[in-house]
Amino acid sequence: MSDHDDVLPSVADAPGHPDADRAPRKQVWAWALWDWATQPFNSVIITFVFTALYLTSDSFIDPAIAALGEGDPEYDRAIDGLTASLGWGITAAGVLVALLAPVLGQRADAAGRRKSWLGVTTLLLVACVGGLYFVEATPDAFWLGAGLIALGSIIAEIANVNYYAMMVQVSTPSTMGRVSGLGWGLGYMGGIVALVIVVLLDTFDWFGMDTSNGMAYRLIAVGCAVWTLIFAWPLFAFVPESRGSQRPTVGLLRGYAILWRDLKGLWADARSTLWFLLASAVYRDGLAGVFTFGAIIAAVAFGFSDQEVIIFGIAANLIAGVSTIIFGRFDDSWGPRRVIILALAVIVGAGIVIVVFHGAGTSVFWVCGLLLSGMVGPAQAASRSLLARVSPAGREAEMFGLYATTGRAASFMAPAMWALTITIFGATIWGTLGVISVVALGLVLLSFVRTPADRGAPVS
Repeated sequence: MSDHDDVLPSVADAPGHPDADRAPRKQVWAWALWDWATQPFNSVIITFVFTALYLTSDSFIDPAIAALGEGDPEYDRAIDGLTASLGWGITAAGVLVALLAPVLGQRADAAGRRKSWLGVTTLLLVACVGGLYFVEATPDAFWLGAGLIALGSIIAEIANVNYYAMMVQVSTPSTMGRVSGLGWGLGYMGGIVALVIVVLLDTFDWFGMDTSNGMAYRLIAVGCAVWTLIFAWPLFAFVPESRGSQRPTVGLLRGYAILWRDLKGLWADARSTLWFLLASAVYRDGLAGVFTFGAIIAAVAFGFSDQEVIIFGIAANLIAGVSTIIFGRFDDSWGPRRVIILALAVIVGAGIVIVVFHGAGTSVFWVCGLLLSGMVGPAQAASRSLLARVSPAGREAEMFGLYATTGRAASFMAPAMWALTITIFGATIWGTLGVISVVALGLVLLSFVRTPADRGAPVS
């Protein structure tokens, strides 16, 4: 990096910045609860329940084809068509996020309206999730469901841009790690509680309620929307609005010209920040792949039953939540980059052990899978902390917009490597190496990045 190792001044360097003094504990917890409030959209709606068990089920294909049953080629093609259509919808949403996130973040910074934008996007997310109630179990309703989920994913990503940027308002240079870890940890915990509630309702057969026409799943969506409303409000009640930056508020098209100018400025004056955005995009995609494909590895490669998969999922999220909160303190004392490197190294090592010793039985996956899960959260939280530390004061939302954009740009890598390694070697277990290879590549790229935050929490 030589002449370009310096990073733009961090928020910690700004005289009189609102994070100069320690934020009240009430503000910290209010901010962190937003992670808890919105997690059911990811864990219940997108990952485990609504899309996996309902929207891509035979309720949304031609009844005549559904009657053929699983295993029939025409039936299987119809189900594959649903999953592919959902995938394309979410892909289109990702492209829009990549285009909009940094510019909208730039506008929020300039106007000093991060909380206002977060409030609008939170309400829009609630509307999208609540709107899933109208997705009845008929083929004609599929695109309503897919559209609401795709739109919700766009809104959630844009909301995250402002939410992440607000972290500097409730933390100091010496507490950013633990504050970020608290939020991420609470998010995992919220996902666990929401999933357990769903499991309990199913166990008791919804207490005799009529669940035909997809009513159980539709009520789950309404419950997730209400959950978000209940737990998101403390942030808006107790966390102050951000201060506007000295940058002018410009139109959307002009914003792209300013964005291009700023990227050139990062390349010239803060190349390490730009390299971190690229490196983190790679390993964050690998981390996403760990959770996306972990349940498949457990079920297919290790023969876990449905109940064992659910139990493992709850245990994995619990360990991830606790470890993220704990490692938040190491983030503040060691520096976030060291935490990320340690976490990624453990993940790569555990993944290799899972592949090499998979013949030894399920105990290998229980031990290494939980160890691996326990490192994902710390790596994600420390990444958020590191970028917050080195973001130029008053431009945090713009930087997190770029964070979202670069992450979306690399989001094809883990799924592609998963599919490629399984195709080449002919067994699902080898997909583990595909995902781990993406994490390893991100680790290598990160090893070449140096930031002021490497010297510890206070950026000098």
